[in-house]
Amino acid sequence: MPIIFLSPSTQEYNPYITGGTEELYMNRIADAMEPYLRANAIRWNRNTPDMTAASSIALAAQSTYDFYLALHSNASGDGTTEGKNRGIIAFYYPTSTSGKRAAELFAENLRRIYPLPDLVTTRATTTLGEVRRPKSPAVLIEIGYHDNTADATWVSTNVGAIARNLVEALCQYFGLPFIEATAERQGVVVTQVSPLNLRAYPAATGAVITTIPRGAQVTVTGSYQGWYTVWYGDYAGYASAAYIQLQ
Repeated sequence: MPIIFLSPSTQEYNPYITGGTEELYMNRIADAMEPYLRANAIRWNRNTPDMTAASSIALAAQSTYDFYLALHSNASGDGTTEGKNRGIIAFYYPTSTSGKRAAELFAENLRRIYPLPDLVTTRATTTLGEVRRPKSPAVLIEIGYHDNTADATWVSTNVGAIARNLVEALCQYFGLPFIEATAERQGVVVTQVSPLNLRAYPAATGAVITTIPRGAQVTVTGSYQGWYTVWYGDYAGYASAAYIQLQ
């Protein structure tokens, strides 16, 4: 299953005109993404607020990821007055076909929830380190302008909706159905004899990631058309709901 590196802003010095900081709200969005990532069997690692963009990139370089997603908000002034600009920009590296496709998916989805959809755009760049330097396809999203009251208010009051929207786009990127986040439950494998296949897609044709022994304990994080999203040790995938007894 895919694994992403999630890099919310570490810029605590960028204040929101309505209160709070860029670091605060981008980390809140990342926090709110985690239940959706678990529900959709997308594994992740992420930076911490005490890091920098450079150290975030360096941490990601220590492992192999399928995607790098950086979350930021923008500013059009010096932070002392009301900014006039609004909008969302999804940046990607110009020679990255996968990065461009992901940026377009993020933008397409965000247009559904941002109040000014025509101001949600994509842009190629070679100057942003979090787009240029990761080994995997990467997108940096500037989610609104934090020095504009309307944008800052929209971000601060729509953290959950933004998080859900971003994970929807990731599911589209990875070719997975989107599954709503629900309360996690423990389960036990109840096959007759053979182990249970954990698959990369919720269908009998999905590639087998690993097998789970009869009687093993698993964590169920979502449900989709007769399949459960299952976390088992270091593995995440989909298993037939018929062979898992919820506890």
